[in-house]
Amino acid sequence: MFDRSLLKRPRKGGNRFWKNIGLGFKTPRDAIEGLAYFFVNRGLQCPFTGTVSVRGRILAGTCHSAKMQRTIIFRRNYFHFVKKYQRYEKRHSNIPAHVSPCFRVKEGDHVIIGQCRPLSKTVRFNVLKVIPAGASAFAKKAFTGM
Repeated sequence: MFDRSLLKRPRKGGNRFWKNIGLGFKTPRDAIEGLAYFFVNRGLQCPFTGTVSVRGRILAGTCHSAKMQRTIIFRRNYFHFVKKYQRYEKRHSNIPAHVSPCFRVKEGDHVIIGQCRPLSKTVRFNVLKVIPAGASAFAKKAFTGM
């Protein structure tokens, strides 16, 4: 079981536990300096302040739905090759992912998720990075007109 004393142990100059997950992802400021009571119950499944480790696949896509508490639906678009017709068809997959309290995710945001241990019946991924919609290279180009 999880040892609650880990949440009280200071690390890296702060007054609460946090860690660097590696893989080139920086620990968010809210995970380091955020409100302690906000993370006590929900922080156990956070890869930055809890005991969940990220291993396996790392995927990039968009947030399709953010209606659940601490969970989003991640949509990944891809092409599938049909050998008979020598063409590609569009497909997508929806993946539920846990969102740490240190992130603010809205529908349409581009997110990067990483695989972790099963957190519930359907959730096996954790959000690692959020790129707000309109602030990325993936943003849709609008028609400017003449």
